[in-house]
Amino acid sequence: MYFINNSSKMFFTFILFFSSLIAISSNSWFGCWIGLEINLLSFIPLISSPFNLLASEASLKYFLTQSIASINFLFIILLKMTLFKNFSMDNMISIMINSSLLMKMGSAPFHFWFPSIVEGLSWMNNFILMTWQKITPMILLSYYFNKNFLYLMIIFNIMIGAIGGLNQTSLRKLMAFSSINNLGWMIFSIMISENLWIFYFTLYSFLISIMFLFFFNLNMFFINQLFINNIPPLIKMNLLINFLSLGGLPPFLGFLPKWIMINFLMMNKFYLITFLFVIFSLIIIFFYIRIIYSCFMMNYFKMKWMKIYLKNNFIWMMNFLSLISISSMILSTFLFF
Repeated sequence: MYFINNSSKMFFTFILFFSSLIAISSNSWFGCWIGLEINLLSFIPLISSPFNLLASEASLKYFLTQSIASINFLFIILLKMTLFKNFSMDNMISIMINSSLLMKMGSAPFHFWFPSIVEGLSWMNNFILMTWQKITPMILLSYYFNKNFLYLMIIFNIMIGAIGGLNQTSLRKLMAFSSINNLGWMIFSIMISENLWIFYFTLYSFLISIMFLFFFNLNMFFINQLFINNIPPLIKMNLLINFLSLGGLPPFLGFLPKWIMINFLMMNKFYLITFLFVIFSLIIIFFYIRIIYSCFMMNYFKMKWMKIYLKNNFIWMMNFLSLISISSMILSTFLFF
């Protein structure tokens, strides 16, 4: 595995963003496949590292799983253009195309690769994987989706995302299962409206960027580090606010897109899916509160010498972002009244 410098990383990052635009703006399925392949080949050098065996293993796993999904995607679009050209098999073709795209974005039940790859990546690469890498498959999914099949996948996402995070001690895996749960909300939002999906996705990206910035600056990867290290009380409070906001608890910012979704679901009589969304969101909030409880209440005296020093600029920035998360509910109240 070779080493790439900062200028090369900037180049591959540019190609990563550009390839997504190619796939989204293409007027044929074959052009979409080319964009997805360029995206895959530009992300591999960003996540691989000769100094980290976990990163090298993660890049290999990512390449294999994405290649399988790409092969399935290419196979079905070739069948659609040749053998099934004169036959009405739209239902089967849409399910197969949707399955390939769901596998690419790490959606349940095709999520088997996602938590293990997340565990081997840095926080910055995880942020790209959980945000930008979901944009292209999700927009392609909105072009040609099977509604009944996606309803089932949405239920799988919210269930597996909530239950899978209960027994995790790794912060990266916990954020991965949280991402799977939010993916269920995002798939439903893009089925309703692209504008709603953009709104939900933007707020979700904003909230996890705050969390990843926390963990990156505090150099934390496991739950026990939150109470072993001496974290300043103000930072603990900011962590509490942003965790609860990410879980979708009112009166925080993360509740706003979920509130809009629940309003739409109730107006259109999706009572069962609404019930499942709410119940499994409570499970997500439960394991977030469990983390915060250990951070606030537990004290570990052996490691008192591990004092964390944070720059004032970082603390003020976190305070400002947390203030946005709290005060935004005032705006969201006026949206409905």
